[in-house]
Amino acid sequence: MSTATSGARGVALARATLGALPRGVAAPAYDPAKLRPGIVHIGVGNFHRAHQAVYLDDVFARGFGTDFAIVGAGIRDTDRAMRAALERQDWLSTVIAQDAGGAQARVTAAMTGFVDPGAPAALVDALANPQIRIASLTITEGGYCVDATTGAFDPEHPAIVADAEALRDSGSGTAMPHTAFAPLVAALARRRAAGTGAFTVMSCDNLPGNGAAARAAVVGLATRVDPALGAWIDAQAAFPNSMVDRITPATTARERALVVERFGIADAQPVFCESFRQWVLEDRFAAGRPPLEEAGVTFVDDVHAHELMKIRILNGGHAAIAYVSALMDIALVHEAMAEPRVARFLSALLDREVIPVVPPVPGVDLARYKATIEQRFANPAIGDTIRRLCLDGSNRQPKFIVPTIRARLADGASIDGLALVSAAWCRYCAGATDAGARIEPNDDAWPRLAAAARAADADPRAWLAMRDIYGDTGTDPRFVEAFDAALAALRRDGAARAIERYAG
Repeated sequence: MSTATSGARGVALARATLGALPRGVAAPAYDPAKLRPGIVHIGVGNFHRAHQAVYLDDVFARGFGTDFAIVGAGIRDTDRAMRAALERQDWLSTVIAQDAGGAQARVTAAMTGFVDPGAPAALVDALANPQIRIASLTITEGGYCVDATTGAFDPEHPAIVADAEALRDSGSGTAMPHTAFAPLVAALARRRAAGTGAFTVMSCDNLPGNGAAARAAVVGLATRVDPALGAWIDAQAAFPNSMVDRITPATTARERALVVERFGIADAQPVFCESFRQWVLEDRFAAGRPPLEEAGVTFVDDVHAHELMKIRILNGGHAAIAYVSALMDIALVHEAMAEPRVARFLSALLDREVIPVVPPVPGVDLARYKATIEQRFANPAIGDTIRRLCLDGSNRQPKFIVPTIRARLADGASIDGLALVSAAWCRYCAGATDAGARIEPNDDAWPRLAAAARAADADPRAWLAMRDIYGDTGTDPRFVEAFDAALAALRRDGAARAIERYAG
């Protein structure tokens, strides 16, 4: 347990200091020591701590589900730093929800431990424990080994092949995994052998059919190792689809200082987020679940309509403003929305090209949903950065933009605005803003993207030839023509004039 200290730098966050939290900071309304783990969560980042962990914190505060506490886990180097920071404060997190009306601070205690990311066998042990009934994931859109050309799981993905070989060799998951699915498969194999039953794999990532994608990856990897194991997992485990939503920026020294100055807490990894939150989840669980409806989760039979609405309008909207704003040297999201040309471009694009290919959602007015999204983007309290929105475009564009382009092409409809979004991403990856400022690498695939962006100056098809991103859409003559025109406009006139011309 941490040693409690306080002073000019704020109350050091720890279980021992929960009773001494400054006035106005909400403490957990339950005893963290009485929680029992029921969930292993892989990928403990800011979004998870602002979303799933907060919902569980609310459930526990109502006296329910206290045997579904979270054990954190991860397989990446960044998970080591998060674990070290949270361990020093007894796995507690300060969550600051902000909107135009102010900020509310709370300390959450839904996490009871964090498996050492350098000990893969310990992660398999944790997942194999019969007390664990849910394995949840926030591993980013690119973590599911999806082939962009087909939209399906890629069983020949190098990471999957490597994990399958390691699992066949060891049979126990003791090797460092390349994907989050290797420890899941190893643990499910052990549970099958012990007769303890399968757990639910609950994806909380922003990609279409996230539960189906998780099923395809887990079953696909297991089948490469042992077809009988793959069949057992497919029949016994559950993989509910979900739609998750809460804008959650990265934590920097600025946020750590603000928590001390405004709330009197010293937290190494505070979480800042918007007040808005949403979670729509299919009620399909293999071994029980906490009563998340007590905290506002909406359970449905089929989440597809909600999911498509959010991915195309919110995530697609983020992508729409991200790259043009970066080219215009705009640093913060609310500053972009305060720029009339960016705001008009987003509104026009959503109205003309995105919402027409969003199927109806029961009980939702899409025009009102769009207005809410615009208000959320414009929230000045969040301090979300354009650079964060631009991150990892090689995994986000195939999920958030290209499918909408494909849907518009299938309808024989215009794609000028969507082509402009894609062309702005290309210009961004060339590495300089319209004013000539350097854009630092912002994608694991940056060298390849930068080379393709430079080649596109002579031939736009060099960019569209990335089949893992565009698939067959990159060869559609209508898209090629629209992309060529958009890229030429960006080169000739700059992003500000190009989006102004589109919005009218």
